[in-house]
Amino acid sequence: METRARVIRTAVGMLADGGRGGEISANLVAKRAGVTWGTVQHQFGDVDGLWAAVLEELGTQGDMLPWKEMDDGSVTERMTRIVDALWAGLDSPPGRAVATLRGLLPRDTAEFTATYPRTAEQLNRWDRRWRRAYARAFRGLVVDAYRLERVRHLLPAAVHGLYMEQRLSTWTDIDEARAVLAESVAGYLESRH
Repeated sequence: METRARVIRTAVGMLADGGRGGEISANLVAKRAGVTWGTVQHQFGDVDGLWAAVLEELGTQGDMLPWKEMDDGSVTERMTRIVDALWAGLDSPPGRAVATLRGLLPRDTAEFTATYPRTAEQLNRWDRRWRRAYARAFRGLVVDAYRLERVRHLLPAAVHGLYMEQRLSTWTDIDEARAVLAESVAGYLESRH
């Protein structure tokens, strides 16, 4: 178990650092963890098993959203807290690790699920947790369910885009952009037509 935990810790650390300009691979993780590829195969089966174990471990490190702090207030207040929580998640080592790992995986969903079925299942679990946390954040409010679901799909990508924008040479006021994102989405959710 110690070897397995060490390999997972090493993978999480490397992924959170984004590879520091280099490639990240299961072989490199094994090397940095001080084990052979055969040991990784014994512990995880293959690269799919390793990445699935990494996602499973990261999934145990807290709720996706601190929903207890989000289930009161107006739609705008709640949306602002959700945007802030997603931002904080992206800015955390686990969030950076997940983002880097997702960047290593095939973009085509059919190819991804065929090539990495266990990793795909773990990401599906992450999506289910996000769906539940997001729904809890709007308890007690009358909000159009269709619009709420559309926004659920939009928010992670929109926040991620702003997060990436801050890393570039930009004249964009990211704090203002985050605020207008939350306010605009809240306005969309509150509109009645």
